[in-house]
Amino acid sequence: MRKEGSAISVERINPASLASPKGFSHAVRASGTTVFLAGQTAMDQSGRIVGDTVTEQFAQALENLLEALAATGGAPDDLASMTIFTTDMDDYQAHAREIGAVWRRRVGTSYPAMAGIGVARLWDPQAVVELQAIAVLNTSPPQ
Repeated sequence: MRKEGSAISVERINPASLASPKGFSHAVRASGTTVFLAGQTAMDQSGRIVGDTVTEQFAQALENLLEALAATGGAPDDLASMTIFTTDMDDYQAHAREIGAVWRRRVGTSYPAMAGIGVARLWDPQAVVELQAIAVLNTSPPQ
């Protein structure tokens, strides 16, 4: 979460004329330093995919993404856009509540603009979910 007193770098916009978003924002206006985060899967430090379920893999992929973001000096609420790739959209949707709980526990209720895309497979055949994001920091990157 953002530290008290820090400037806001992203503004979430959800027009009343559009359907109420659940788990995403319709638009995000951003200013500051842009950080492009590479796709993250449930790969552990040794390079193995961990987790047997989509929820477990989502949790690990999110931790990996947030760790990469933190290394840039960013925080979870700096996320402006995220794309979720999954090899089984039906399974992902069936576990949406559990995945949402993982998100809220780790990130809170600030949602970036999001897209979910079903794919035939990911780079690592054991991976069932991959997260790619763009963040906007209001500070300069660490030296």
